[in-house]
Amino acid sequence: MERTMLKSALLYIATLIVIGVLAFKVDLPITDAQKILFCSVTKVMLVIAALCFIVGEISRNFSQVDKLWSLVPVLYAWVATVQGGMEPRMVLAASVATVWGIRLTFNFARHGGYSWKFWTGNEDYRWEHVRKMPGLGNPVMWALFDLGFISLYQNALLLGLALPIVLLHGTGEPTLVDYAIAALFIGFVLMESLADEQQQKFQNEKKRRIKAGQNLDGDYANGFISTGLWSRSRHPNYFAEQSLWVTFFLFSVSATGLLNWTIAGSLLLIMLFRASSNLSENIQAGKYPSYPEYQKRVPRFLPKIF
Repeated sequence: MERTMLKSALLYIATLIVIGVLAFKVDLPITDAQKILFCSVTKVMLVIAALCFIVGEISRNFSQVDKLWSLVPVLYAWVATVQGGMEPRMVLAASVATVWGIRLTFNFARHGGYSWKFWTGNEDYRWEHVRKMPGLGNPVMWALFDLGFISLYQNALLLGLALPIVLLHGTGEPTLVDYAIAALFIGFVLMESLADEQQQKFQNEKKRRIKAGQNLDGDYANGFISTGLWSRSRHPNYFAEQSLWVTFFLFSVSATGLLNWTIAGSLLLIMLFRASSNLSENIQAGKYPSYPEYQKRVPRFLPKIF
């Protein structure tokens, strides 16, 4: 597990370096107005990251970023849009991001992610496993991990997802391509919604059968869902989440005509989901004997068509 985390960290660093070099060599320089928008949303991000760290350390609940995952990209998008003069192209992108945010916030809330005591709520089960990794049991090392990865890195990544909207400033009215991108984005939101709904119904029925003392068969006996979208991909919700932010990046391509540095956000998200799913699947494989066979049969992210 340590080697996996080290490889992931090195891959993150290498990706940022490569993107920085390419941006310097071939990317168009951003305008002064776009720089102002970038600085504004970055300042907001740093304040949020600091609050996540402080609240997490005091409450010992390290899912503070998780509570904001569906909220802050929308916040950044609208901060940039409002400060950018509510240009129609920016409003379109911010609006579809808001649809994503509303849907994901609802899904997180129904799983007990929020509480009126905002610092409480369910903590992501994976942090318990991460805390057991060698070195992270030390309070100082865990605090550094909390500051560097949980609070700062994840919040910077969420900012990166919204940054393509900055490059829309000053680029004119939406085109047919922009509306097609918006429709594709919404399509992935619907796919993610369906995947989460199938998972929710499965888990509710499994818990009901266990509580009622009924015999478990099929997927219920296996312990995990492998039907519907989950028969095509082991993580259809993750696939949709990654795809919709790559799609959001395409707004900036439509506006500038070029691949650009804001692709960093969606690329880092893809790598984060790769590392996160590694951890989740190691836990699942240890918990459910039939899960390794499911791993062999069904792709991790990209759904099989036939």
